Amino acid sequence: MKNKIYIILLSFTLALSSGSCTSDLDTEPLVELTLDELLAKDPDAVKGILARLYASFALSSIEAADKSDIQGDDPGESPFLRNLVNLQDFSADGMKNRWGDDGLDQLTTTSNWDENNKFFRYLFNRIYFTIPQCNNLLTVLQNVSVDNQEQITSEVRFLRSLAYYYLIDVFGKGVLSTEENFGGTELLPEVSRADLFAYVESELLAIESTLPTTNDYGRATNSAAQMLLAKLYLNAEVYTGTARYDDALTYISKVIDEGGYQLDPNFIRLFSADNDTSNEIIFPLIADADNSRSYGNTTYIVNGNLSTDTMDPGDFGSTAGWTGHRATKAWYGLYGDLATSTDDRAELFWTEGHNYEMDDYREWEDGYPSIKFRNINTDGSGTITEFSSTDFPLFRLADAYLIYAECVLRNAGGNPTTALQYVNDVRERSNASTITSSELTLDFILDERARELNLEGHRRSDLIRFGKFTGNAYIWPWKGGVKNGTSIPSTYNVYPIPASAIQANPNLTQNPGY
Repeated sequence: MKNKIYIILLSFTLALSSGSCTSDLDTEPLVELTLDELLAKDPDAVKGILARLYASFALSSIEAADKSDIQGDDPGESPFLRNLVNLQDFSADGMKNRWGDDGLDQLTTTSNWDENNKFFRYLFNRIYFTIPQCNNLLTVLQNVSVDNQEQITSEVRFLRSLAYYYLIDVFGKGVLSTEENFGGTELLPEVSRADLFAYVESELLAIESTLPTTNDYGRATNSAAQMLLAKLYLNAEVYTGTARYDDALTYISKVIDEGGYQLDPNFIRLFSADNDTSNEIIFPLIADADNSRSYGNTTYIVNGNLSTDTMDPGDFGSTAGWTGHRATKAWYGLYGDLATSTDDRAELFWTEGHNYEMDDYREWEDGYPSIKFRNINTDGSGTITEFSSTDFPLFRLADAYLIYAECVLRNAGGNPTTALQYVNDVRERSNASTITSSELTLDFILDERARELNLEGHRRSDLIRFGKFTGNAYIWPWKGGVKNGTSIPSTYNVYPIPASAIQANPNLTQNPGY
C-alpha cells in the first residue's frame, strides 16, 4: 500500500449558484449536512474534506470512476488532468489523438475550435467547481477551530490559486470568486487576466511562509507555492504584458536551494507506479488503482498510448489499450536517430509496427506511441490493472532547473555557470551528451523542455511564451489541420470562453476572434 493521502468519502452541500459564473453546476452530496454543520459535529472531518479538494484535480468524483461531480459532464472525459493533457499537449506539437471525437479533432489539429467545444467546457467547469469548494471551506474555517488551522487554510488557498492559474493560462479571464463574495446572489463581474494574475500572486505570496517545508505525500508545501509563483512570473509577459523573469528566478531559486529535492537518478521512476518514492517530485496528482480510480488521471495517458494492435498493454501494467495517442516527429525527432541515440528518453517511444511520419493522424500506426508513463514499478514489477497507480508529477525539480536556465538566458540575473550545470545535470541523468555554454540558447531550452517534459502539461504554454505557438514561426505536423502544418491565428493563444459559461453569466464576454 502506498503512503498516500487517500480520499475519505465525505461530502457537503455546495452553494455553487452563489455568485458563480457557472450557476448551472450541481453536485450530489453524500451526507445531508452543510460544511459548517459537518465540522461542528466532527472537526477531524476537515482532513477528508481537504483530501476531497486535492482529488478535484485528479478524479471525476470520489464516488467512482463512472460518476461526475458536475452534472452533465461526462465522468470519463471531463476530469482536470485529462483536459490539461488535451488542451496543453494535444493542441501542441508533440502528441496527437486519433479518435476523432467531437471537439478532440479541433485540439489535435489546432484548428477550427470554437466556444462550443466540450473540452473547453469541461476544464472551465472543473476550475469553477473547485474554486467554490475552496471558498466554502475557507468561509467555515473562519468560524470553527481545527488542528493545524493556519496550515490547512493555506493549503486550501494554494489549491484555489492552482485552479485560477490554469484559468489565467488557458482562458485568460473569468470571474473572481473568493470567500469574501461566497454566498452572494449577484452574478460576478468579468475580471481581466492581469487582475487575476495580481490576485493569484498576492495569495501565493501570503501563504508561502505558512505552508510547511514538508507535508504528507500529495499535499502542498512551501516549495509547491514557490514553484507555482515561479511559473506565474515566468509567463507574466504573456499574461500581463510585463516581463517578470527576475521574480521567476527568485522563486525558482528558493525551490532549488531550499526545497531539499534531488534529481531522481532513474528517469523512468518519475513516470512509474512507484514514483511516490522519488525525491524529485515537488507536487503530484495522485492516482491509485484501488483507492483513486479515474479514467481521467494517468489512466488516460497510460492506456491511451497502448493498443493490442501493435503491442501488449500488459507489458506496461494495463489490462487494455485504448489505441488513442501517438507522438509526432516534432517530439521524437528532437533526439535524432532513435536507434543510435544514447539519450534514455529516446527509448520511450514504441516504434515497432509504427511509421515515423504521421501521414494521417487518425491512423494508429502513424506516429510513435509514448511509453513514458506506465502502470508498473521501475523494476518492471507490479499488478496489471484497468486503472493506473502512477501519480502525475505536476511539479518536479528538472522543470525547476530548466526554468532557472531560461531566466538566466532572459537576462534576469543568476549565474550562467550554474544554469549550464543544471541543464547538463538534466541531460546527464538520461545519458544525453553534455552541452557547452555557447550551445545553451533559448531555442535549446525550448527543445530540451520538449525532450524532458512533453506529455506533462507544459508544451502549449511553453510555445506561447517563446512566440512559437501561433503564426508560422514554428510549424509542426497537423498544425492548422494540414499534414505538414500551417500558420494559425494569434487568437489561438487563448481558448474561447465556453458558450455555456457565457449563458450562465452574461457578464462574461468572449475572447477576441471567436
